[in-house]
This record gives sequence, structure tokens and C-alpha cells, in this order.
Amino acid sequence: MSMDSKANDPMLSKLESVCSDLKSLLQTSVSMETSLGKMDKKFDDIQETLTMASKRVAPLQSLSIATKALDTRINRAVSPALALLDSFKHSEALQGKLLELSSKLSNCKSPKKRAKALIKYVDCVDKLNLAINSVSQEGEPAIQKLQEVVEFLSRTKATDQYREHRLRDTLVTLKALYETEVDAMRFDGLLDEALLNLQDEYESILQQLRHRNLGEAADDSPDEMVASDLGSESEVEVLRRISQTLAANDCLDICIDIFVKVRYRRAAKALMRLNPDYLRNYTPEEIDEMEWESLETSITLWIQHFELAVKTVFVSEKNLCNKVLGNIMDGVIWSECFVKIADKIMAVFFRFGEGVARSNKEPQKLFKLLDMFDSLEKLKIEFAEMFEGEAGADICSRFRELEKLLVHTSTKVFWEFGLKIEGNQDGLPPPQDGSVPKLVRYAINYLKYLATDAYRTSMAKALRTEQIWKAGILSKPETDENLLKDAISNVMEALQRNVESKRSRYKDKVLPYVFAMNTYWYIYMRTRNTELGKILGEKYMKKNYKVVAEESAYLYQKQAWGALVRLLDKEETGRLNKEGIGVPLRGKVEAFMKGFDEISVRHRSSYNIPDVDLRGQIKEATINLVVPAYTEFLNTYSSVLQEKSYRSPQSIEELLGQIFDGSDRTGDRKLAVSRRDPKDRSEGRNFVSAERSSDMKDFRRILSTT
Repeated sequence: MSMDSKANDPMLSKLESVCSDLKSLLQTSVSMETSLGKMDKKFDDIQETLTMASKRVAPLQSLSIATKALDTRINRAVSPALALLDSFKHSEALQGKLLELSSKLSNCKSPKKRAKALIKYVDCVDKLNLAINSVSQEGEPAIQKLQEVVEFLSRTKATDQYREHRLRDTLVTLKALYETEVDAMRFDGLLDEALLNLQDEYESILQQLRHRNLGEAADDSPDEMVASDLGSESEVEVLRRISQTLAANDCLDICIDIFVKVRYRRAAKALMRLNPDYLRNYTPEEIDEMEWESLETSITLWIQHFELAVKTVFVSEKNLCNKVLGNIMDGVIWSECFVKIADKIMAVFFRFGEGVARSNKEPQKLFKLLDMFDSLEKLKIEFAEMFEGEAGADICSRFRELEKLLVHTSTKVFWEFGLKIEGNQDGLPPPQDGSVPKLVRYAINYLKYLATDAYRTSMAKALRTEQIWKAGILSKPETDENLLKDAISNVMEALQRNVESKRSRYKDKVLPYVFAMNTYWYIYMRTRNTELGKILGEKYMKKNYKVVAEESAYLYQKQAWGALVRLLDKEETGRLNKEGIGVPLRGKVEAFMKGFDEISVRHRSSYNIPDVDLRGQIKEATINLVVPAYTEFLNTYSSVLQEKSYRSPQSIEELLGQIFDGSDRTGDRKLAVSRRDPKDRSEGRNFVSAERSSDMKDFRRILSTT
């Protein structure tokens, strides 16, 4: 191939160009390899240098890490110590403020300003207590940590001796300060003095909280008795705050002792204004020695004062306890404090009531016992709410025991009343004039009073309660009406047996009938149209008393006047010889007149029919029996009896009227007047007239002697 053809061939040109580039690239690679060799040698030199530097720096790095760890450990120990010192400074500042507030408090005379100053004083005491508690709680951990650091430095020699010595001196000083100052601040310092001041203020404020005049409350009806609030809101708030502060400073026992002691005295003093001197006599023996009028008054006052104490004094004291102590120990302590206040006072009331219930079972005590029982029944729900919970269990138990004792005693007094009547224990003979005995008058008035609204319900409830106790809760007791009716019927039957016993002791033939007539008529007339009559029933009263009185009246007339009228019997006169009839007829008339005079004398001296209505009926019946027979006899034999004058029928009728009208008998007039006395028919507490009051006293004396 020619040159020109090579030069013109493009492929060859490209190959030459590529060959030239490859040569250049190879030369560059050789040059780069030489440079990389030099760089590798330099890196080896640097690595060697770094290795040597690292070996030289490693001890410094360990020292730096150890220094940081030591710094952290020291800071952990010093920081609590610094906080402890700050707490000491804070408590010292609070003590200064407490002294300032104490000075201001002593200069406060106004109650409102003093209450506000006391609140600030209590706040400062609380803050001081918190500060001292903070010192107490932070002290031991701070000292412990500081001691650990000192021991560590001493063991590891991590610092020089100078710094270690200073840290050890700081530890000793802080430990001594803590051990001496904390106890001093808590028990011997201003906090202790402040707590003593608060106790004095606490007692002083409690002393100032007084009950309103109970003498005025005693005049109110039971429904109007309202308890008053003790103290203003500010006073109660101060007491509440002081109670919480004392409790927080381990003075809860002292707080409770002060509260109970002061409030008991205040409550007792409030009740002492009512002059309850009767409470000093409380044993059954002392009760038995009291005069009845004095005992009756004492029981009335006991009922009134007991109710007043529960509804006013104790309500106020309970509210105060709740407001002042209600937030302490989750509200557990205040109810116990209230029970402690009320317990001693209630014990005095209970022992008097128990003494009355255990004293002699005299009949007249029944009504006062029922009054006591009724008052407890009315207070039962309120009393249970007042002393609810475990704290008041003992007082509630004693309340129930007293009520149970009153129920038992009331029923026993009533049953024994019937037994005494039946046993004729009045020790007196039957009335010599056949009048109504005092025992009967007393018993009827007694039962009439028992049957009134004031006592009927209470007596029935007591009888039902006693029956349930004896028969068991599951038994089915009779209704109150039937229980009371049966109980009263038993007494009435005992009274009837007593009357029959006295009736049999008369030696005179007429007096038993006069006595029975007077007595049964009295019972019937005084009982009908009364609550007692309604309980017993009209049928019962007629059968047992009215019919018996009418039969006795008939037998009285037959025994007293029948023999006299038989002297004038025409059948006996018809059998006489007509020729000699004058002498016997005159003898009959004279015998009639003599018997009439004798009967008249006995009626005037020995027979007494005090009831005006009964006496009028007997007079009318006697006139109808005697006068017609005498008139007929005179008219029949007038021709034979003309030789001598005899009393006319009108004269006989007038004499009979004088016998029964009792115009010359002072006693009859008194009876007639007393019967018409409206007081004698009244129902309620004033039912006893002067005559009945005397009867009750006599019967009371008789029963006491037997």
C-alpha cells in the first residue's frame, strides 16, 4: 500500500490516536503509583504519630472522667446539706415571725380582731411545724450522704488532705447542729411554747361558749325546745384550726382532754342552773325516805330536765364537737368526745330513774312511773340518733335498761295494787255506818285516773311490752285494749272480793246490805260515763255492780222494814177473836211505833247512805212500802183504834223523810255537797277533790305501815 493510501485511511488514524492515548495513560498510572506509594508512607508516619499521642493522652482522659464522677458525687452530698441549711434559715425566720404575731395577739382585745390574729398565729405555727419537720426529715439523709463522700475520699485519696479535712469538719458541724437544734426546736423552742399558748387559747375560747338560759327553755313545750348554736363562726373556725394544729403536733390527747373537760363542765353548769338538787338522792333507800309530794315533784322535774338535756344541751354539744373535731382522724374521734361529755351527765339522770324504779312499789308511784316511761318512749328515736354508733352503745344500752326497768316496775306496781286490795291489807274494819270505805273510793279514783288519755296508752304499752318479754317476740300478744281491760278487771274483781270480805264481818243484820248497797252503787255511779266505764263496758258494770247494788237495796228494805210492815199484816189480824180484837190491834200499833222508833234511831246513829240520789230512791221505796201499809191498817181498824190517838200516815211519811233526808246530820250535808263538787267529776290531773286527796293519803299511810 502506498503512502498516500495510508495517509488517507481513517481507521489507521484512529488506531494511532488510541495508541498514543494508551501510552499517555500508562505514563500517568506509573506516575500516580509513585505518588500513592509516597502517600502510603506518609499515612504510616501519621498513624505512628497518632498512636504515640493516644498513648500519651489516655491517662488524662481517665483522670477527667474520674474528676467528673467525683464532682457529681460531691454535689449529690452537698446539695441536700445546703437544702438543710436553707430549712434551718427558714425555720429561724418563722420563729421571728411567730414572736411578732404573739406580741400582736397579746394586744388584741376585740373578739373579731383576736380571732383573725389567732388564725394568723395558727398558720405561722403550722408553717414552723412543717419547716421543723422538713429539717427533721432531710437531716439524716443529708448527713448520711455527706458522710459517705468523706469516707470515699478518705479511702480513695481522690483529693488532697486539706479539702478532705474541710469536708470532714463540715460533716461534724452539720451533724452536731442537727442532733441538738432539731430536738430543741421541736420540744424546747418557740414551737413548744406556741403549742402551750394555743392550748390556753383553746381552753379559754371553749370556756366562753355558753348555753342559753335553760330556765327559759324549760318553760317551752317539748315541741318548742330548740338547741342553740355555741359560738360564732369565727370562734368555731379558730377552735377547729387549733384542734388540727395540736393534733398535727402530737398533742391530740391533750386537745381531747381539754375539750371534754371544759365542755362537760359547761354542759353540767347549764343544767345546774335548773337547781336539780333532787338528783342527790338516788338510791332506793333514799327514795323511800322522801315525802311523796317531794318525790312527785322530783320525778316531774327529772322528766323535764332529762328531755331538756337531750333536746337542747346535748344537741348543741354534739354540733360543736362535729364542727371542731370532725376533720380529725377521718371523723372518728369527735363522736367519742361527745359521748365522754354526755356520759357523766346521763349517768346522774339514769341512776335517779333507776332508784325510783327500784324503790318500794307503792300504788301512787304508778302514774309517775308511767310518766317516766312515756317520756323515754317519746325520746327513744331522738336519743338513738343522738348516741348512734359504737361510741354511744353503752349509753343507749343503759337507756334501754332503764326503760325496761320502768316497764317491769309499772306492771308490778299495778298487779301488786290488786293483790293488796284483795288481801284486805288496809288493816281497817268495815265502816261502822255502812258507808263507802276509803279503800273503794281510792281504788275507783285510781282506776279512773289510769283510764284517762294521759295514762291509758302508756299503761297498755307497758303491759304489752311485759307480755312480749315473757312470752317471746314470736308470740301474738293481745290488743292494747284487751290487755288493759283484763288488767283493770282483775283489780275490780279484787276490789269486789275485798268488799265481800268486809261485808261478812258485820254483826248487825242490816248493815251488810247498807254497806253493799252504798259501795256497789258508788262504784257503778262513779264509773259509768267515764273512760273507765267505757273500757270495762256497760254490760259488765251493770252485771257486777248495779244489779248487786239493787239486790242489796231490796234486801236492806226487806231486813230493815219488812218485819215492821209484817206487824200490820191483815191476815194475821183476821185470825184474832173479834170480841177481843181491840187489845191486840193496839198492841200491834204500839209495837209498830216502837219498832219504827228503834229503826229510826239506828238509821240516825248507825246507818248512813251518803249518796243523795240513792238515799232519795231508798226513801221513796221505803215510804211506798211503809206508809200505804200503815194507812190501810189505820183505815181498816179505825173504829177499834179510836180510843187512842196514833201518828197519822202523813206524820210517818214526814218522819221517814227526816230519816233519809238527814236534815239534822252534818255528815250527810257534806257528802251531798262533795258529790256536787265539779272537781270531783273532773278527768285529768286535778281529778282528786279534797275528800279524795285525804283518802289517798290515808290509804298511802295504811299501805306503808303494812
